[in-house]
Amino acid sequence: MNLDFRPYHIIIFGASGFTGQFVVEEVARTASEGPKGSLKWAVAGRNRAKLEKVVEQAAGALSKPELKSEVDILVADVSDLDSLAVMCKQAVIVLSCVGPYRFFGDPVVKSCVENGAHCIDISGEPQFLESMQLNYHDQAAGNGVYIVGSCGFDSIPADMGVIYTRDQFKGTLTAVESFLTASAGPEGGCIHDGTWQSAIYGLADSNKLRSLRKKFGHKPLPVVGPKIKRRGTLFYSNELQQYAIPFMGTDPSVVKRTQRYLTEELNESPVQYGAYVGVGGISNIFKLVFAGLMFFFFVKFSFGRNLLIKFPEFFSFGFFSKAGPTRKQMEGSSFRFIFLGEGYTEGSDPSEGKPNGKIRTLVKGPEVGYVATPIAMVQAALTMLNESDSLPNTGGVYTPGATFAKTTLIDRLNKHGIQFSLVHLKPDH
Repeated sequence: MNLDFRPYHIIIFGASGFTGQFVVEEVARTASEGPKGSLKWAVAGRNRAKLEKVVEQAAGALSKPELKSEVDILVADVSDLDSLAVMCKQAVIVLSCVGPYRFFGDPVVKSCVENGAHCIDISGEPQFLESMQLNYHDQAAGNGVYIVGSCGFDSIPADMGVIYTRDQFKGTLTAVESFLTASAGPEGGCIHDGTWQSAIYGLADSNKLRSLRKKFGHKPLPVVGPKIKRRGTLFYSNELQQYAIPFMGTDPSVVKRTQRYLTEELNESPVQYGAYVGVGGISNIFKLVFAGLMFFFFVKFSFGRNLLIKFPEFFSFGFFSKAGPTRKQMEGSSFRFIFLGEGYTEGSDPSEGKPNGKIRTLVKGPEVGYVATPIAMVQAALTMLNESDSLPNTGGVYTPGATFAKTTLIDRLNKHGIQFSLVHLKPDH
């Protein structure tokens, strides 16, 4: 990765958006971790005045007044391809913070591929992520460009969590289930409306995703060990001591793509994966079922979608809001992923008998949307800058797990508050 001839290591595009502003702070906070101890970076977006304000806010929040004179501001707009090209030519990596990505993501990826900039985004939209792979993988590979989507809370903790669990297991890991719980502090918590919109459009378009997947012509991945059992739509989880449902986010699709890469490109044994999320006690279930039914009903019609988009607080019981969470709410919130894995210990034959080894790992961290996501995204970028020799052999469109399996990303995340640890199992008596 030739870092010398481009003026910036990182350009944050969409820096004045709700998530973008927190990415700006995180880049400013970690600039000393850049190549040779200093990171050259800039912010970009449509509106210069808003970008100036974001840099000023970051300078205040971090007590770094020098940011106001040091950080360059570039004006670029997804609807103006020339402005994107000018931006992409100046960056080693573009951090794309312009969601919903189904509307604004494609031109950024295209411009990065054509102008030799790597691109990292925090999309949680499988349809966008997989269509980028379908449309740009070969061209990116040819140009030596890495396009790595879903580098936020979707889906670095899950994707790297499965890899971490596999690396900690002595033998052949065959299946992992993850159980996610997120907790809010006394102030409560919520997620900004942009994520809600992505979910609305994603569900409305789920048929398109199925037809997109057919175009890859993938062979099914080999199943090693017994086939993982799918759990019900709502069940009591002994692991969490609360009710749980299948996780509706991007994680299962991203983990599967990573396992496909590791199996087909690196001849590693694939891990089956199931993802679940805790929803708490009975009172939460009524809310959830009610909100879910309304959501699934309204999302089918454009009139219904407009209502969902207009009144996120109402339809999600305050879980999503147009204002997004306050800093106080963020400070009080956190997440925990428990990973339960099984497999065959060293010396056992995975083609015979039942798995005879179990493992339990934990990934935990701060508030998911605006603390953990910027940390994950920025550490992914710093890893890419500092450890280019450990990335996949050629450029292309990759998942975080495929990109970073051989790097120190997990160690870097551990130092920044997204912690991966092995939980020792008590032997069964």
